[in-house]
Amino acid sequence: MFEAVPFAAGALALIFALILALRIKGSGRGSEKAVEISDLIYTGAHKYLESQYKVLVVFVAVLAVVLAAIPSIGPATAVAFVMGALFSGVSGNIGMKIATSANSRTAEGCRKGIGPGLSVAFSSGTVMGMTVVGLGILGVAITFMIFPDTGILFGFGFGASSIALFSRVGGGIYTKAADVGADLVGKVEAGIPEDDPRNPAVIADNVGDNVGDVAGMGADLFESYVDSIIAAMAIGVVVFGAQGLWLPLTIAGAGIICSIIGTVFVRTGTGKTPGKALNRGIFSSAVLMAVAAYFVSSWVLGPQNAFGPYISMVAGLAGGVVIGLATEYHTSPHRRPVREIAKSSETGAGTNVITGFAMGMESTIVPVLAVSAVIFAAYSFAGLFGIAIAAVGMLSTLGITLATDTYGPVADNAAGIAEMAGLGKKTRENAECLDAVGNTTAAMGKGFAIGSAALTALALFAVYGESVGVSTIDVMNPVVLIGVFMGGLMPFIFSSLTMRAVGRTAYTMVNEVRRQFRNKDIMKGRKRPDYRKPIAISTHSALREMLIPGCLAVAVPLAVGVLLGAEALGGLLVGSIVTGFLLAVTMSNAGGAWDNAKKYIEEGHLGGKGSQAHKAAVVGDTVGDPFKDTSGPSLNILIKVMSIVALVFAPLFL
Repeated sequence: MFEAVPFAAGALALIFALILALRIKGSGRGSEKAVEISDLIYTGAHKYLESQYKVLVVFVAVLAVVLAAIPSIGPATAVAFVMGALFSGVSGNIGMKIATSANSRTAEGCRKGIGPGLSVAFSSGTVMGMTVVGLGILGVAITFMIFPDTGILFGFGFGASSIALFSRVGGGIYTKAADVGADLVGKVEAGIPEDDPRNPAVIADNVGDNVGDVAGMGADLFESYVDSIIAAMAIGVVVFGAQGLWLPLTIAGAGIICSIIGTVFVRTGTGKTPGKALNRGIFSSAVLMAVAAYFVSSWVLGPQNAFGPYISMVAGLAGGVVIGLATEYHTSPHRRPVREIAKSSETGAGTNVITGFAMGMESTIVPVLAVSAVIFAAYSFAGLFGIAIAAVGMLSTLGITLATDTYGPVADNAAGIAEMAGLGKKTRENAECLDAVGNTTAAMGKGFAIGSAALTALALFAVYGESVGVSTIDVMNPVVLIGVFMGGLMPFIFSSLTMRAVGRTAYTMVNEVRRQFRNKDIMKGRKRPDYRKPIAISTHSALREMLIPGCLAVAVPLAVGVLLGAEALGGLLVGSIVTGFLLAVTMSNAGGAWDNAKKYIEEGHLGGKGSQAHKAAVVGDTVGDPFKDTSGPSLNILIKVMSIVALVFAPLFL
């Protein structure tokens, strides 16, 4: 009977998403000017996604042929790989369509108050969240029904990982190049407000919010979600037989229901505290899931076998909440770390950057301790299966945690539209209030994604070890030690490539914005700038620059496995997980803190907008842009991609 749960829960998630999407479509789009700007963003985002998918279709097709041609892997894995890529691509596309439709509607809601604006933006995020979990659980269940072999299922995860990597890297390069260009020339050099319609890069910046933080983040967490489920299924069937196979899917199904219930607690009558409303939804879902998981585990495994996996699952769920709270502390404008960064801006950009980066490194303490505690508890109670099911538990309420994350870009777009369409100071303030909360929820979402990535990568690593017969990583073996060092190196090389890509693209963007600003008619508001040129710059650069980092993530594990062997590849995975996790937390939290330190000053503190502290904070925010939205979040995909590549191609290394 429990075999029907993932199908029923997946269908319920998609139906709920459809209802919300129709409700959003039925709300007012606002003034003619707001609609015009929204349409520009919509068109730019979808043109980019179309161009990106054309590249990805070729990549997926070539890799599918390679997988099918290897006798020890075979056509079934190739078909599963294509299915994973397809489901991931569809989920990101749907989420972005709704997000780019909801931005002007959110701005219109903000004309009435924070509550109505929050309602539209959060509903948009919920569509993304429910689409990801609905298609994720259905994709895994359908693929397993067609190919009842967990080994083949890893092909599905590999397909999802491939789309996630390119979506995250490409989207991150796009959005941050546009953001840096708009800020450096607009706010710092020209001294005009953020999202001023005279700035030719503002539309590209808003497009980037969608392709990076909606489509990219959706693909990222779709990958984590399905990979954690598949890894737990592969270990569970060995430990508990058929019941262990279906437990991860059943827990994920229960999590969807708890997430839907949690959305009810996000009420709009919260005055000027939308953050509390969003947190109430997340925590209520987590509590419901902690209770429901016991009954689900007892039902599937039987009461005599349920306790260990249940404790492991709850440990993962609690670990996710702890990481989220720690991230909120380090990135919230109401907390000490961000205010210290803002205060340091009074003495210039240098001290702002030093303080922000130091805070980012400091912020790794709690996430590392939380993940370590989860690993210890999960392994103590349920062995390797406990670690895998802990990752499933951490992601079980993804439907609502992703909703609070992707709500942020919609609120950010709404604030931009309010400024460009001249919807009034109050509307702009309401939208900025939602946007500031969105920065914190986005940082929490990134922390949550990184924590779950570490556990998922560890679960995949455990399955890899069993597949190739490696039970220990012997660092006294020089070949293995070489693998560890190469793995530790990979996140740094990957981050260098992606940050330099942002820098190169931003250089071109800055020069284009400066060129247009030399036109006095544009600066005096008599002529509309050419918004399409910056969009074209970001699009072409992102598509070109995403290829090398993406291919490197696939090629290096293959090369190490073939040339140095399975044990060295195990060392590579260990090194990449450790340094990748630490670097990702540092970069994401530092970037989020720099952003909110700037916003804290813009609220009127320490001299407010236009002050020397504000200019220094804008520079810090510019440094933090690729930290938090390009390199940082891409690292959690890197460590999972390397693990899933090792697993899929494991037969070649024996």
